[in-house]
Amino acid sequence: MTSNKYNFDEIVEREDANAVALHGFKDYIFTPAQVAEFIYPDEELIPLWIADMAFPAAPEIVEAIRQRLDNPIFGYTKIIDSKFYDIFVNWTRSRYDWEFKQEELVSTAGVIPALYSLLDYLCETDDKIITFTPAYTYFKRSADFHNIDIVYSALLNEQNNYCMDFDDFREKCLDPKVKVCIFCHPHNPSGRLWSKEELLEFGNICIENNVTVISDEIHCDITRTGVDHLPLAKLFPDTKNIITCMAPSKTFNLAGFLFANIIIPDEKLRRVWKRKHYMFENPLSLAAAQAAYEKGGPWLNELSTYLDSNFSFTKNYLAEHLPKAIFNIPDATYFAWLDMRAYFPEKENLTFYFAKHAGIILEGGHMFVANADGFMRINLACPRTILKQALERLVKVCELK
Repeated sequence: MTSNKYNFDEIVEREDANAVALHGFKDYIFTPAQVAEFIYPDEELIPLWIADMAFPAAPEIVEAIRQRLDNPIFGYTKIIDSKFYDIFVNWTRSRYDWEFKQEELVSTAGVIPALYSLLDYLCETDDKIITFTPAYTYFKRSADFHNIDIVYSALLNEQNNYCMDFDDFREKCLDPKVKVCIFCHPHNPSGRLWSKEELLEFGNICIENNVTVISDEIHCDITRTGVDHLPLAKLFPDTKNIITCMAPSKTFNLAGFLFANIIIPDEKLRRVWKRKHYMFENPLSLAAAQAAYEKGGPWLNELSTYLDSNFSFTKNYLAEHLPKAIFNIPDATYFAWLDMRAYFPEKENLTFYFAKHAGIILEGGHMFVANADGFMRINLACPRTILKQALERLVKVCELK
């Protein structure tokens, strides 16, 4: 399937590119002994795990990088004028009908580095943070790094449909030591986009209990066609305690450029950030981000259509060939979150099992924080031919169980 202008069926050669998706998993996920048991050779492995895409970046972004290369001085670079702010806030206005003041916007090398820094700035030694589970593993790692206790509020799950347990969350926020909530919107790994009513109840609980929210909205632009993201901060314009994290990395497949937008409305916290944070940008990263937000809309629209088709294809294929797997097309992200408990015991290491027997590198539930055993996350942001091959392998090994 080829889109109107952009070719998402193109298979790009990524050898000799130091691509983590292709080769980095061996150190990141597996032990040498596990890798030695793989049946498929390296060149036949299908990487559907880490959160980047197997699609080439928009040509408009590539051209902007080329133009920046024409000025061959790559010295210290910092966002000094209002150009980037104007471009980015125009993006948030047009997509979310939401804007913020220029002084509230800071940049950093990524949402995860920002998370590590913000916990350092916001928490004392005996404070606690809270998050919903299942959760992205770096939410826990960032707390562990600072020796901060983390409190979990398990999402309610009915047939792979997730919702917040507000009674449980409210009770845990009553603890005065709970100072920060790391909130994922859209939710990773399920792809759930929280509704206005849910966001209001969640936000009010946090405000009533003086809990600062770090709202990780990095997947906000990647929604199914006709589904709109609602920034949490838009609903609470009078509070200073909601920090919004967005980035072009997931949206435009620019993760390697290490650039993220952090909106911090609290002036005191911004002063701390600027005093402690390295404030320079990679000049090529800035050029790429500006082009993405200024010229990347048409590419993103076609990407959304292609992803919609990949999700529909996956849904139909699994329904026909793996009917006991529970899978719902998510509101957002490019991840399929599958409940595989009908085929495997919950403690099965699905990451290793499918790497060994099917040559697919995916993320089993054990790679997420709590309440995810027996589940797995598959990255569908790849050409259809690759996705079809992966699903065929997946079904074949499940049929052998």
